[in-house]
Amino acid sequence: MRVPAYAKRLLIPVALLIVGAVAFGAGPLGATTTIEIGIGTQHTTTNTVTGGIVLKELGLLEKYLPRTGKYKDVKYSLSWQNSTSAPPLTNGMMANNIQIGMMGDYPLIYNGATGQQTKNETQLVAIIAYNAFGGGNGIVVAKDSPYYELADLKGKKVSVPFGSAAHGMMLQALQDRGLPPDFWDLVSQSPEVGSTNLQEKRIDAHGDFVPYAELLPFRGFARKIYDGAETRRPTLHGVVVRKDFGEKYPEIVVAYIKALIEANDWMRKNPRVAAEKVEEWTKIEKEVVYIFLGPGGVHTLDPSIKPQWLSALEADYAALRRLNLVKDFDLRPWVNDKFVRQAFGELGLDYEAQLESLAGSPIQGMDPICKQPVRVPAEAGQIWIEGGDVTPFSSAACTLAGVKAFSAEGKKIGAAYVMDHALGIQLFADAAFYAIGGTDSAGKPTARPEIVPFLLKHDAEQYAREHGGKLSSYAEALSAIPSDLR
Repeated sequence: MRVPAYAKRLLIPVALLIVGAVAFGAGPLGATTTIEIGIGTQHTTTNTVTGGIVLKELGLLEKYLPRTGKYKDVKYSLSWQNSTSAPPLTNGMMANNIQIGMMGDYPLIYNGATGQQTKNETQLVAIIAYNAFGGGNGIVVAKDSPYYELADLKGKKVSVPFGSAAHGMMLQALQDRGLPPDFWDLVSQSPEVGSTNLQEKRIDAHGDFVPYAELLPFRGFARKIYDGAETRRPTLHGVVVRKDFGEKYPEIVVAYIKALIEANDWMRKNPRVAAEKVEEWTKIEKEVVYIFLGPGGVHTLDPSIKPQWLSALEADYAALRRLNLVKDFDLRPWVNDKFVRQAFGELGLDYEAQLESLAGSPIQGMDPICKQPVRVPAEAGQIWIEGGDVTPFSSAACTLAGVKAFSAEGKKIGAAYVMDHALGIQLFADAAFYAIGGTDSAGKPTARPEIVPFLLKHDAEQYAREHGGKLSSYAEALSAIPSDLR
């Protein structure tokens, strides 16, 4: 992988970082010193939970805070300040009430630019989660809406939280299609207001960030018609710190990133239990948490600041600047990977190897219906039995066969998941469109029905048309599954 010139500047040896960190704050702070740490979180933004609510509830930050050397006998006062969106967190950082904050890609740019303009500089010090192709942000319509894709929303009233990652996604979607900003009647609404207005038919569509484009359909009143994966551009959530705080207390920033790494490991170790705990703490349904952070999840937990994420942020900034939506911003010095490098080094982890990796948590295991292991995670599925565990399946067809089999046994399906054939993101099976049937190379109907899931209706229609199949709903796809599928 080619590393951009500016990214090479970030590749500072860990040994030098440790020397720098130790040399910086020489001398004890004193037993009467209390260090105030304001941490700006977004509990209901699923991609930030391992940087916020998980640390808070498991006490992981306290586990890693330095207590030797100059920090011997100091007291820590932690203030966890939750928000449903990024702008209040940026305001808190500018007022120095928050020293560590977390937010999505476009809000990160506003945060960095605002800090530079107001002399309250921040720095990007780690990533929490990412999707390499933009998955996660999305646009939803009412479940019975006649609209099925972005083009249908011309002239319609659409809302989105302005300044959010979803807002940036929607601006990018218009630019990609050569459409003007007034393509739709766009208004700013928070997730809570947008959700209510969508239910009450006061708006035609609502764009939002994680987890709302999955959460609202899961709750039964919305349908997703656009996902950020259609942009094919990375999306991410990251951690920013006030620059002055990082310079004064570098060991605390390193401690925070160590805690983040442990929180990520906790989520991966037992994703079902982790999703259940996150639901308990945030009230976001566990099945929705799981679709993002479980095996095959839409987002990957990884704190490394990869060169391609920096390139994506530069492109995001350029898009905002063209629309005159952000002030001048020097992005390169805003990015500081010395803390995450030091955290990796102190934990005995290989940061350079992590920079090269895009490995997430693939679906794996034995399919109990089709009696075979999951060999192609991108075609696999999962079923979460209510009150039970999550079972993997080797294909969409085997997943739907599992739904039928479990239901026949009287088991209640909490959620069934399949993988979108075109976009590569995980979907709720009952929210997907399907292309079913098909012909073999000789043009004859296949002996076993092919069942291919898609988020978007037109993708399913196109696939069906090209492969001799037909567009089907979830119910129709279930009906097409033979009882003896193996």
